[in-house]
Amino acid sequence: MGKGFHQSLLTSHQSRLSSLFGGLLDLLFPPLCHVCKEFIGRGEKVHLCPTCSAGFTPIGTPLCTVCGTPFLTEGGMDHPCGRCLSHPPPYDAVRAAFLFHGPARELIHRFKYNRQIQLRRPLGLLLAERLAPVVTQWGVDLLLPVPLHRRRLRQRGFNQAALLVELLANEWRLPLARHLLQRTRWTEPQVNLPAHERPGNVKGAFALRRPEEVKGRRIVLVDDVFTTGSTIAECSLVLKRSGASAVYAVTLARAVGE
Repeated sequence: MGKGFHQSLLTSHQSRLSSLFGGLLDLLFPPLCHVCKEFIGRGEKVHLCPTCSAGFTPIGTPLCTVCGTPFLTEGGMDHPCGRCLSHPPPYDAVRAAFLFHGPARELIHRFKYNRQIQLRRPLGLLLAERLAPVVTQWGVDLLLPVPLHRRRLRQRGFNQAALLVELLANEWRLPLARHLLQRTRWTEPQVNLPAHERPGNVKGAFALRRPEEVKGRRIVLVDDVFTTGSTIAECSLVLKRSGASAVYAVTLARAVGE
């Protein structure tokens, strides 16, 4: 018998062993949906059942081409919203993968506040898949996480944006700079403030360690949720003043009507 026949037998044997081992793992550590904890089949890399996956509401056309706010418009055309036309923000464009409700909100809260950092993977993969086309269109040079103040970092133990940006850099094959953008002063959590107080709360709260590293580059900021956009706007101001040619932002979710 030839070498090819023996190789075929070996491959078949390895496949059976892999299937048996996979079945044993499923028996001992069954893959469960991150949201409802129902059993899911192998090969589902984000570990969400079909029902819970359907609970994620993706944001798509029509939307504001600047801030990414979804809206209804005649003909379904994307265009800048009235607010961005009357008060242009310092960033060039923002996009969120999903609306901030349902399973998306639950998983983000568990990831961010319950220290379930294993949720970085499913959330990051969903974001990477959903927003890959627009990031490619932007022609990005560098990814930056929105930073936490060192005091909050000690309290929480991790920066959720930094965990997400590492996965995105790998999925999109883009360079990242984890510590280039810094939060230089303590600020009240934005979630605790009304919308009109949020811009002043973060004003002057960010700085760049090495401003020369962003000059002439197209930057994407990464964060978990976009609400009023005050934090993204303040970070964008710092980057633009240091010579960034364009500043974009991507987030897991977008809070609408808050």
